[in-house]
Formats: sequence, structure tokens, C-alpha cells
Amino acid sequence: MGIPDLEAKDFEELWRLHEELTRILAEKIMAEKLELERRLALLRRNNIVGETSSAQGATTTEAAPTRKYPRVRPKYRNPAPPGETWSGRGKQPRWLVKALESGHKLEEFRIGEKDQNQNENKARGRGAS
Repeated sequence: MGIPDLEAKDFEELWRLHEELTRILAEKIMAEKLELERRLALLRRNNIVGETSSAQGATTTEAAPTRKYPRVRPKYRNPAPPGETWSGRGKQPRWLVKALESGHKLEEFRIGEKDQNQNENKARGRGAS
């Protein structure tokens, strides 16, 4: 297939050529997309079954599902709005950081065992006893 002399063609002929090229490219893109989706589905299926290995060279970039951890009881409470609590895990909340910077001690905000039981009863709808 030789290169046509595009300069010699009139507008309508060039436009038809443009439309034909657009159609052909769209078909090729769709075929490539379907092939990639088929291969991705196969990789996912193999990964779920556990048939992939590093020896096969098949790896996945998707992260494994996160593990469900049990709910952790709060260990520290903000005295200003008592609804703000912190379990002691992860990054310290802003209210606690500000309080510690102003000279308070972490133990001042610790929730006692009695407070935790009352909070659990309130959450279950039993009220404080």
C-alpha cells in the first residue's frame, strides 16, 4: 500500500479517508481492549485460585483485601466534648496533641474501666446503671 498524494485530493475525499481511518482505529482499539480485559480476567481468576506463581512471571498489582480487625475500645477521652475519644492506636487526634503541647499529661485523659462499661451500656441502649 503506497502513500497517497494527500495534497492532490479534494476536501470530501480527505474527509472520507479521515472517517474510514477513525472507524478502523476504533475497531482496533476495541479489539485490543477486549483482549487486555480477557487477559486481566484470566490473571484475576488464576490469582484467586492461587495458580499464579513467581516462576510463571504472573504478578498482580492489586492489593489483597484488608483484614477485618475487631473494634478497639477507646482508652482516652476529650473532657471538653466527651464524645471525642481515641483508642491509643494510630496518629494522635488534634485535641490530644494540643492538650499535650499545653502541658497536660496523657494519663489525665485515660478512660477508667467504669467509664468504658457505662459507654458500652449507653451504646447498647441500656443507659448508665
